Amino acid sequence: MSLLLRNLQKAVPIHIGRLTKDINIIRQILGIENYDLAVLCVDNTNIQSLNDKYRNIPRPTDVLAFPAYDDVIPGQLPSIEGDIADLGDIFLGIPYIHNYCQPNEPITQVLPVVITHGICHLLGYKHDNLEQSKQMYKKELHTLQEFNKVTGLDVKPMLQDHIQNL
Repeated sequence: MSLLLRNLQKAVPIHIGRLTKDINIIRQILGIENYDLAVLCVDNTNIQSLNDKYRNIPRPTDVLAFPAYDDVIPGQLPSIEGDIADLGDIFLGIPYIHNYCQPNEPITQVLPVVITHGICHLLGYKHDNLEQSKQMYKKELHTLQEFNKVTGLDVKPMLQDHIQNL
């Protein structure tokens, strides 16, 4: 199915072609290329507004995921109902992500990690407790290891530090 990718921010330049390629690699690894997916790159003001509205947290964040299905069981793809094969929407806070990049670390190497994290949320994974975090970390780790094999990069999951802090 289709990927809708839109850059709605101007604060940080991003390479849409590379990002499209990376997202499609991740979709293939996860076996979700038959599902529609929207990825919207927004500025800090917009991501903060969404974070406040939907999570009651009035500050910017890196990624918000809005699944199309409420009852997705982690590790199982949602069943396609009729012609609807929509995973949901991911919003990326590009300036926020750019600010936590390490010195000399291009945002192009961080975005696949954040997108994988967002897609895992669309697939029902959570990190509200240690057990859920470990399950999500395992999925992210496997996905990014496969991504690294295809791309030659060496990216690592977001949840590595989160699990250690629980």
